This record gives sequence, C-alpha cells and structure tokens, in this order.
Amino acid sequence: MKSDLKNITIIGAGAWGSALASLVKTNDHSVQIWSRQSNLSLAEVVINSDAIISAVSMKGVRAIAEQLQSAKLLPHAILVSATKGLEPQTRQTPSQIWRSLIPDHPLVVLSGPNLSKEIMAGQPAATVVASSDEAAAQFIQNIFASRNFRVYTNSDPIGVELGGTLKNVIAIAVGACDGLNLGTNAKSALITRSLIEIIRVGVYFGAQPETFWGLSGLGDLLATCNSNLSRNYQVGYAIAQGMSLEAAIASVSGTAEGVNTANVLMEISDREKIYVPVSRYVDRLLKGEITLQQAVEGLMERDLKPEN
Repeated sequence: MKSDLKNITIIGAGAWGSALASLVKTNDHSVQIWSRQSNLSLAEVVINSDAIISAVSMKGVRAIAEQLQSAKLLPHAILVSATKGLEPQTRQTPSQIWRSLIPDHPLVVLSGPNLSKEIMAGQPAATVVASSDEAAAQFIQNIFASRNFRVYTNSDPIGVELGGTLKNVIAIAVGACDGLNLGTNAKSALITRSLIEIIRVGVYFGAQPETFWGLSGLGDLLATCNSNLSRNYQVGYAIAQGMSLEAAIASVSGTAEGVNTANVLMEISDREKIYVPVSRYVDRLLKGEITLQQAVEGLMERDLKPEN
C-alpha cells in the first residue's frame, strides 16, 4: 500500500551507500542519497526522513552526526549506522558516537556479510539490524527486506557492530595468508582462532558472546575472508605480494577500515590486557615492525595451550 511507503535518506554515495539505496528502492520507498557533493545541505535533505542511514567511512561519522545535531528531524526519525570501524581519538564505535551526539532518536546498527558488488548484482544476501528499540529494528527490517535480501533483527547492537568492525583486521591476515599460498588448513585455523579473539574483545565492550556466531560475526568474517571483493582482504593479499602498505592501500577502491581499526584495537587491548595475538601481529606487520614471514612464524611458535 502507498501509505506504507517511507522517506529514506542515505548518507554516503559510495559503493555501500549505493547498494543500500538499491535495496530500499526495491520496496518502492522514496530514497535520497546525500554526499558532500550534493547541491542541498544535509539538513534540507533529512527534514522529512523517516529513517536516516549513515554509510560513510569511519573518519566521516562524527562530522555527519554533528551536522544532524542542528537539523530538524521528524520526532520518530530512526538513525541507522552502517559503518564499520573504531574512532582513533576516542576509541568509540560508530553507534557510540551517534548515541552521544543524538541521544533522543532510536538508533539501529546494520551489519552482516554484505559485499556491495554482489548486492548490486541482485545476488541473494542476508544482514542483521540491531537495536535496543525493538520497534525501530523491525521498521528498518521492513524497509530493507526483499526476495533477495533477508533481514534479521537482534537486540545486541554493540555485538553486531563489533563483529563487522573487528573482522576487517582479520581479513587483512587472511588475505596475506592466501597471498602466500599457505593453504586451506592454515586459513581455516586462522579464521577460527581469530573468531575467539573477536569474541574476547566483544565481551569487554559488553556484547553477548552468541552474537558473534551469527551473521554479523562469523557470517561476516567468512564473507570478508573468502572474497577478493573485500578491500581488507585485498590489502593483506597485496602485502603478501611484496607491496608496501601505502601501495596496497592505494591499490584498492574505497577505504580498508581494518588498517586503522588494528591500531585502535591495540590501544584498547594493551590498556585492558585483552589477548588478541592475530590482531597484534597484523598491527605490527602494518607498522613495518615485522615481516610477513616473522608474523607467520610467531603465530605458529606460540606456547602450547588448550583450545578454549
């Protein structure tokens, strides 16, 4: 019914924002995409929006949220964070930034195994929308759900968000593993052990451990670590082929958030004494402190221990 159609604003005109816009358009909702190149101001675009979806890179989140602080939003407008990363200055997640700056609107986190190119090609996929506000999560579920895109709700937004954020660091490691042709056994071990340390960090942030076994955790990890469409995977692969970090980053289209996330994660893990050996080797590799061969040897030569 036409009365059920909503006005949706998507902030960010990159591959991810465009993919999200295509999904909303499938359900005939009115969609506006805003970017810094738009003729209208952000405040003008969002004035009648039922939902505002942020699909910008991590470095742009705070500036966008600050702009929306002074905008006249509909009282029921829902904010959706679809960004994966950690802010270097504050070590906050995107949703924590949104919540601190615009606390009076429902906030939903969208994350899952969602490669933009596959979505744009109409290939089937699934995602998770998480919020402490169940009605808000269901609203976002309904505007996105379609025959080719299955949407699940979840009540653990920080867990859903961190699954998508932390797996980017691991994707760099797995890309390097494939770049060195270390084999399926090594790759499987790397992904599995990495999931354990992702859960360890998530629990520190207050997430539910079981969230990481779902689409936004294990699902996203598998997608990102098994596809050369992943920017973070591409960076790791390029480094294994002998490229410098700068050249590897320049070779990919868009932002490989895992590079910055690794650095912020190390600050958190050092302060809170969280054991994250895979992520630590990735960070040291990216900083040029060790070679890729030393990283592999270091991971294999650690003390013997029980699996859990």
